[in-house]
Amino acid sequence: MSERGFAVPPGRAGRLWLQRRLQVARRGADLLDRKLRLLADELGRLRTDSARTGAEWDRRCADAERWLLRAALLGGERAIRLASDGAVADVTISYRVTMGLRHPAGAACAIPASDTWEGPALIRARHAHGAALEAAVRHAVAAEALRVVEAEALATRHRLRAVRDRWIPRLEQALAEVTLAIEEQELADAARLRLATGSRPVPR
Repeated sequence: MSERGFAVPPGRAGRLWLQRRLQVARRGADLLDRKLRLLADELGRLRTDSARTGAEWDRRCADAERWLLRAALLGGERAIRLASDGAVADVTISYRVTMGLRHPAGAACAIPASDTWEGPALIRARHAHGAALEAAVRHAVAAEALRVVEAEALATRHRLRAVRDRWIPRLEQALAEVTLAIEEQELADAARLRLATGSRPVPR
């Protein structure tokens, strides 16, 4: 094992070994660079989607709060408590794969119907809160997808930097040193051959 972190076979075998690994490293850097560009495009879409769903969630929450306040003013908080039936919504998350990365892509939110909400204000409040819940789920999906893809883009950027800035230069330096050693050995062998040939007696 050399001080560069890899063992190089001696002679021409070492040169071939390094050339192959350098080719693999350069191909890997190209693939990582392509993946990073695709992830950057996806990140642009996800950031837009996260901002849009976040704004929609804020708007739906404000609308739900207004209708809840109206229902409380018209029927009192007791009417709101009595209208609550304990039913819960069911959320199903769907996923997609981008460049081998699995992340949330959508959600279905099923809100159970209820007969306990009577009166226009209570019914509008219920619908407004259902819409706010659906908006919250959509934003949670968009925000989580953005987080996952951002983390993958950061990891890919670090891997690309490691290959380009450390691994490839080490291989190139090792290849240059091995090539120089081979050339020096070939020159030395040629010089010895010339000396041996020159010192051989001429046949009569």
